[in-house]
Amino acid sequence: MAQVPNWAAGLCLMIASSTALFATDCAAMKDLKLEATTITLADAVTSGQVEIPGMAPIEELPGFCRVAGVLRPTSDSKIHFEVWLPEKEWNGRLLGSGNGGFAGAIYYQQLEGYLRRGFAVAGSDAGHQAEGTDATWAYGHPEKVKDFGWRAIHLMTERAKQIIQAYYGKAQNRAYFDACSDGGREALIEAQRFPEDYDGILAGAPANAWSTMLAAGVAGMQKLGDPRGYIPDWKLGAIQRAALEACDAQDGVKDGIVNDPAKCSFDPGVLKCKGEDGLDCLTEAQIETLKMFYSGFKDGKGKTLFPGFTPGDETSWRQWVIGEDPEASLSSRFIRNYFRYMVTDDPKWNAQTAEVDAMVKASQAKMAADLDATNPDLGRFAARGGKLILYHGWNDPAISPWNTIAYYKQVQQTMGAEKAAAFTRLYMAPGVEHCDGGPGPSAFGQFGDPTAKGAQYGLFDSLQNWVEKGAPTEEVFATKHAQGADGKMKTVMTRPLCAYPKVARYKGAGDTNDAGSFECAAP
Repeated sequence: MAQVPNWAAGLCLMIASSTALFATDCAAMKDLKLEATTITLADAVTSGQVEIPGMAPIEELPGFCRVAGVLRPTSDSKIHFEVWLPEKEWNGRLLGSGNGGFAGAIYYQQLEGYLRRGFAVAGSDAGHQAEGTDATWAYGHPEKVKDFGWRAIHLMTERAKQIIQAYYGKAQNRAYFDACSDGGREALIEAQRFPEDYDGILAGAPANAWSTMLAAGVAGMQKLGDPRGYIPDWKLGAIQRAALEACDAQDGVKDGIVNDPAKCSFDPGVLKCKGEDGLDCLTEAQIETLKMFYSGFKDGKGKTLFPGFTPGDETSWRQWVIGEDPEASLSSRFIRNYFRYMVTDDPKWNAQTAEVDAMVKASQAKMAADLDATNPDLGRFAARGGKLILYHGWNDPAISPWNTIAYYKQVQQTMGAEKAAAFTRLYMAPGVEHCDGGPGPSAFGQFGDPTAKGAQYGLFDSLQNWVEKGAPTEEVFATKHAQGADGKMKTVMTRPLCAYPKVARYKGAGDTNDAGSFECAAP
């Protein structure tokens, strides 16, 4: 038997070792030694199913290595994170996912979606485990606030890259981030503070002016807290009908969607009760409340602190803005818990007795440094070739869409329009609520979901093309799905999604539910 040369034996040993460590031996990931990190789980998932406490099982997944761990950058930190690594056909890319609300959980659905597309994916709970409106975890824990504000996503990203290197034996080719709401804020935190983390960022409905937004909301709570000014949620239908009557057909298509709210001049005064109060009209005090929610929230001197909402989808305000009673809306819960447990450290804090200007000052002084992502200077991100796509639903009842437009314009003013256009774009989505949903077509590639015309026509794939091929996709489509008689989801509408300030304009002929009947044009 011929003797194997020493160099060949060594090469075989290296290949065997590399294969075991980097491609097949998921369990070895548990032995990784990473700074301030404990790997708690490293399992090869070959059954196609993952059990997540509190969730229905995730099924029909491709084989992957599931790595979970805990990050402890400070003695009061405990950041849970997971990294899912495709066993086969990894596309060479990392996808970081974000959170919503006050975070408190890993968004497994987003990990699932991008894993199916071949990405290595990472997510964290941002440093605590709680419901999205709960902020009690922050009471007396300033380091946990820092974890939530900026540290968790950055460290999750660093560890994900180290785990990828260990498992595959090479670094990712590109890294992307996709998230909405608080996740949109996290996305801008990454672009502004840690520009080296990601090559491409998709930021939806960003809560980036966090300290001002929630402080301004105190004015809204006080308006709704006045029994004379509170608008019962049963009146929202009448408000929406009047708004659509005023503005729906302005684009030449009457479809229940206000295509360009900037051109909508809806006067709530048309709803003034002519006799007794009723569900189809508003009292004078209620009209004043409605005007404030459209025009924005002001300080004691009349200066707008944070912009308001747009007309045309007021029934969506039931959950976020109005609530079943003055204290029940999601926005009220966010504001109340934020001031009680993060700003004032007073569990008995009451919005009705607070002074708005003082709350703005206290909120910005204590929380802006850790929570805000308002810096328009993205020079470092742009210099390394980073690309940023922003999007916002025009009918968002949680975060004003005008806020994202304002930030986008600030970036243009700070960096110059030409330079800004080379790395950032904004898309405003008509009829879309918070991150998705609403009367308009709301599936346009966010969270990795394809449009009716295919994945390559969505925003995320446009971002990927921009990063890797030098140009974004010019044709971006939005899709509206609805459940058919057979119980299956079907496409009922497609529209072009236009780069701001362009809007989708009807060509004057053709099916108004077909994107081919529209073109992106100047407003």
